[in-house]
Amino acid sequence: MPKKNKKHQVNEFDETLAASRSFFERNKNAILYGGGGLLFIIIAVLLIHQFYITPRNNHANESIFYAEQAFLEGNYDKALNGDGANMGFLSVIDEYGNTKAGNIACLYAAKCYAATEKYQEAITMLGKFDDCGDAMISPAATALKGNCYAELGDNEKAVEFLVKAAKDADNNVISPTCLLQAGQIYMSLGQNDKALDCYNQIKSKYQQSNVYYEIDKYIEAAN
Repeated sequence: MPKKNKKHQVNEFDETLAASRSFFERNKNAILYGGGGLLFIIIAVLLIHQFYITPRNNHANESIFYAEQAFLEGNYDKALNGDGANMGFLSVIDEYGNTKAGNIACLYAAKCYAATEKYQEAITMLGKFDDCGDAMISPAATALKGNCYAELGDNEKAVEFLVKAAKDADNNVISPTCLLQAGQIYMSLGQNDKALDCYNQIKSKYQQSNVYYEIDKYIEAAN
C-alpha cells in the first residue's frame, strides 16, 4: 500500500475512534445504568462503517448499504427485512453469509433484535457472527450478548460474557463499561468479592476511562 494511503487510513481510524469516545462521553449515564447498557454497543457502528462497509468493493458490501442506513435511522424492521426493492440484513445473510458483509450483517441483525427487545433472537443471531479478530467490534458483540442475557434474567451468563468482552477488548472504551456492568450484576447476586475484583480492575488498568472517575464509590459499596 502506498505511504499516502497508509497515512489516510491511520487518520480515518483516529477520527473514527475519537467519534466513538465522543459518543461514549455524551451518553455516559445511559451507558452505565440499566437497560441503557445496550446502547453502548452502537460505539462499534462507526468502526464497522469505516472499515467494513465504506470500502464497498463487491456486490455483498453494496447490498448491505440500504440496511445499514435504515439501522442508523432506527428503522429496525426495514433494516432486517428490506423494503422489497432493497435487501435487509436477513437477506444479506442468506445470500452472502460466507462473506465479510454477511458476517457483519449478523451483528447488525442482532442489534436490531436487541433494540426491539427480542433478546433471544439477538443471541441466536450473535451465534452466527464470526470473530473479526479486532479490539472493538468482536468484544462489542460479546458485550451485547451479555446484555441480552441480563435482560432475559440469566445473570450468570450475562457476567460471563461481559467479563470476556472486557478481557478481549482491553481498552478504555469497552472494558471499563463491561466490568462495571458485571460488577453491578455480581452485587445483585450477593457476590461482592467478584464485584470488587471487577471494580479494582477498572481502578488499576483503565485510568483514562470515564468510568474510572466514579469507581471509588462502587469499590466502597462492595467492601
